[in-house]
Amino acid sequence: MIDLRLLREDPDRVRASQRARGEDVALVDALLSADERRRSSGVRFDELRSEQRALGKLIPKASGDEKAELLRKTGRLAADVKAADAEQHEADEETKRLLRQLGNLVHPDVPVGGEEDFVVLETHGTIRDFGAEGFEPKDHLELGEALGAIDVERGAKVSGSRFYYLTGVGALLELALVNAAIAQATEAGFVPMLTPALVRPRAMEGTGFLGQAAENVYHLEKDDYYLVGTSEVPLAAYHMDEILDADKLPLRYAGFSPCFRREAGTYGKDTRGIFRVHQFDKVEMFSYVAPEDAESEHRRLLEWEKQWLTGLGLPFQVIDVASGDLGASASRKFDCEAWIPTQGKYRELTSASNCDSFQARRLSVRMRDGKKVQPLATLNGTLCAVPRTIVAILENHQLADGSVQVPEMLRPYLGGREVLEPIAK
Repeated sequence: MIDLRLLREDPDRVRASQRARGEDVALVDALLSADERRRSSGVRFDELRSEQRALGKLIPKASGDEKAELLRKTGRLAADVKAADAEQHEADEETKRLLRQLGNLVHPDVPVGGEEDFVVLETHGTIRDFGAEGFEPKDHLELGEALGAIDVERGAKVSGSRFYYLTGVGALLELALVNAAIAQATEAGFVPMLTPALVRPRAMEGTGFLGQAAENVYHLEKDDYYLVGTSEVPLAAYHMDEILDADKLPLRYAGFSPCFRREAGTYGKDTRGIFRVHQFDKVEMFSYVAPEDAESEHRRLLEWEKQWLTGLGLPFQVIDVASGDLGASASRKFDCEAWIPTQGKYRELTSASNCDSFQARRLSVRMRDGKKVQPLATLNGTLCAVPRTIVAILENHQLADGSVQVPEMLRPYLGGREVLEPIAK
């Protein structure tokens, strides 16, 4: 959530942010009104309680009619105090409810617009000219099936559409990617973490995934648990309700977990293969930093993602995601999109988001710098979303005979194997 003081001092900035996101601007005024009611009812309650305490001190000293009158006043005042307390509580709850509906403030440098209004910041690598090499590229599913690496038919038989098996070299390729990603993150100073896939409502809500993203979240109603769509959720909640020492920051974690997404509203989109699925594994970077260090940490996360994709030999571009395509918690997001030859376009492989103090305020994660205690900043960055990375590797590194060259960075994790070859039928 944002700082209420900022809302009071500069409501136009908050309105502009809501407008840029394509969200309801009227929410700002409703929140200002609720906050004013909360504060005025709090003042009213304090005044009545003070008067009540003052009368309480007079009663033991009074007698006769005076005491009787004081007791009558005390009775009336007790009812007023109770009513004021109820009004204060109601206004406070309304303020919190509205505040949780408000997205993070959009960074001033973010391009304004919808999904297609991103700005390309950088382009890396060389797109292969398969025509010049004398063959037509196969898509990842055709390659994966020939390699004995991907089985979507049995995945659908067992679990339904958008589920899959990684088999043989496909399973080995996932393990190689995860180990290589964790090795890079560990070398960069991240603490490796295996995180829970089930979380309580507060963790999911605190990270901002029960607002506009709620339709893509799996909820186990009987137990009131949520399946995470990213290890960002348990990593953000790891220090929930804690005060961290400023001199211990930054704290960096690399979480590996299964991820679950309903992919609501995407029926008919990316249905072939394993690009858009309901369950996948991912290595996620997560940072806790002082607020003044958030922007520089954001750039660091992006550099680590670029290092990873360059090491895999993938052509990619970096985009500054437009305001209307940001998640509720992000003030700014950079995506790295890899070139997918059979689609003839770049597709998202990794993202890095600066959430400022938005998640920290919701989860009550604070830092102590001397005597000052304040919310810190959180950031997250995908290092390796496994299925999409496999898609990009298979298609970009395929050879004319249907085999696939293994990126040099992954070879130590595949027993030195340099090429994945089709299996005999």
